[in-house]
Amino acid sequence: MKKFGFLLAVAVVAALTMAQAQNAKPQVIPEIKEWKGATGSFTVSNSTRIVEASEGVAEQAAALKDDWQTMHGQQLTITKGKAQAGDIVMRIVPEKRMKKSKAGAPRFMSSKEGYTITIGDKVEITANNATGIYWATRTLLQMADNGQSVSLPCGTIVDCPDFEVRGFMLDCGRKYIPMTYLEKLVRIMGYYKMNVLQIHLSDNGMRGTFENDWSRTYAAFRMECDTYPGLAARDGYYTKDEFRALQRLGMKCGVEIIPEIDAPAHSLAFTHYKPELGSERFGHDHLDITNPATTEFLDALWREYLEGDNPVFIGPKVHIGTDEYNNSDQAVVEKFRELTDHLIRYVESFGKQACLWGSLTHCKGETPVKVDNVIMSLWYNGYAEPDSMLNLGYKGISVPDGLIYIVPKAGYYFDYLNIEKLYNEWTPNIVRQKTFDYDDQRIMGGMFAVWNDICGNGVSVKDIHHRTYPALQTLSTKFWTGKNTTLSFAEFDALRHKFSEAPGVNEMGRLPDAPICVDKVMPGQKDFGSKYGVIEAGYDYSVSFHLKAVKEEKGTVLFSSPNSVFYLADPATGRLGYERDGFLYSFSFAPYNDEEVDVTVEGDNKETRLKINGKTVERKYGRTYAKDKMTSETLFFPLQSTGNFRSAVTNLKVEKK
Repeated sequence: MKKFGFLLAVAVVAALTMAQAQNAKPQVIPEIKEWKGATGSFTVSNSTRIVEASEGVAEQAAALKDDWQTMHGQQLTITKGKAQAGDIVMRIVPEKRMKKSKAGAPRFMSSKEGYTITIGDKVEITANNATGIYWATRTLLQMADNGQSVSLPCGTIVDCPDFEVRGFMLDCGRKYIPMTYLEKLVRIMGYYKMNVLQIHLSDNGMRGTFENDWSRTYAAFRMECDTYPGLAARDGYYTKDEFRALQRLGMKCGVEIIPEIDAPAHSLAFTHYKPELGSERFGHDHLDITNPATTEFLDALWREYLEGDNPVFIGPKVHIGTDEYNNSDQAVVEKFRELTDHLIRYVESFGKQACLWGSLTHCKGETPVKVDNVIMSLWYNGYAEPDSMLNLGYKGISVPDGLIYIVPKAGYYFDYLNIEKLYNEWTPNIVRQKTFDYDDQRIMGGMFAVWNDICGNGVSVKDIHHRTYPALQTLSTKFWTGKNTTLSFAEFDALRHKFSEAPGVNEMGRLPDAPICVDKVMPGQKDFGSKYGVIEAGYDYSVSFHLKAVKEEKGTVLFSSPNSVFYLADPATGRLGYERDGFLYSFSFAPYNDEEVDVTVEGDNKETRLKINGKTVERKYGRTYAKDKMTSETLFFPLQSTGNFRSAVTNLKVEKK
């Protein structure tokens, strides 16, 4: 009996040991749906092969190869044929052979974007299509995105999104967003399995911030335009070729680009160009939709980007705007509905699916507007009552303004989203005050948005990204994993700081943990930052150095990057200063000739501080120009290159605050 008890105890201990040895669920963003842990790990090395086990995975294999090398320096090889131990295998399989997740009934079956990964003596990736394969590679990359190891825990992943549309809308109309940033944004979105980027290509500021004068109010259209020469904004627009290239990059990264031209409201860029199209009743940010020339103008504009064998807008969808038109005259409301219906059918004539902002409750009338195969952005229930719109037959994208609108430095909506509340309480089936069944597939998914309403307030592209990135990480989880998250917000918040933005992307300007120290900074170093693995220092940072000053010419650069410049003698005043996004900021301090001082610049998302010999001499924190509205004087400190200065710069120290 004692022997039996001993053997039983041994068996129990062995069973417990085996259970304890099962690998824990990998923590990635968005959270995977289902994990069955095994024991051991798979180590990736330079001898690891990526095997294309079926047709249609070559692009995804190349992406994994390139991204793995960027992140880990290992050069994997790509091959075809029979897989063996030590390989990473990619295979597209028919839908009926896909494993189905057991973690609750997903709203959208894995046939669209689902995948499985089995990690044992090899890594086997299967999906119904190339998109699923690509998402699986993002999961693998994140599993190894810890800066330490290149091993993967053995086990099986079954994963698919709960929501078909997982998007972000960026207002490039009121603020020019460089193409270089949009390209990085696409890569970041792909890394977090976000699959739609809506680019708002035209808009204008508010007349009240431009002395109530429409002629002085800022407005911009951001596309190269041959039909209307001179329509493209002089301070920044996208060429047709670079916009095509962005959309092709999106396709590689699983991100659909939806271009938006907003009309007939938010149309001051068009009435600046053709004043005769402006509404005298409702303001020149409204097109006069009773004028037949308005429809002719819009048709010709859309035709330029949609027609031909090589259209500029190459994706399956376009967004026709139709946001916030005046509804005080019912006869005009009927004309608005007529124009909306016309634009839907017009873009459809080029083979595109139409998307529009929900305004048809605000502009309720008798004139029919096409419903079938039309997608509506549901943003404010007073403009488009969600039940009514979905019951009519529209497919809805949840974009509730009171939860997921970012308007930097505006004093309304959000400056930064409340990501804890969103993580704990929100999923896209909640459209402001209306909650639909979680499985109501009329709600295709959700988007969050950045609106740059306050034109010219100094908010930088870096400021926008600093607001966007934590929201993107959080909402990628709410769009993909939905209500079935298992981590607490505190656990998620700690986790999200561990990951890269995307392979090779550091738009947040993250600094290494250890300070960067340089005894002497030499002028004319184009590759200064690359030596230390940084191009710029993001919030919160401290950059200090000892300066033995020589009288410098105005415009003398100390450090520069593609986004900003820090001057020893700025072009306007000859004092210390910095420039970014077209704004020049001068400090009040200029060293005397032959003076020696210790200079420290500190920056966060609210201000830029200058310290001389340890004492704060100036804080650039913006100015208040209206109630609760501030300008921005922030700086991501540039470190990529050094300028041609004559002063002696020593004891440089760059560190996190």
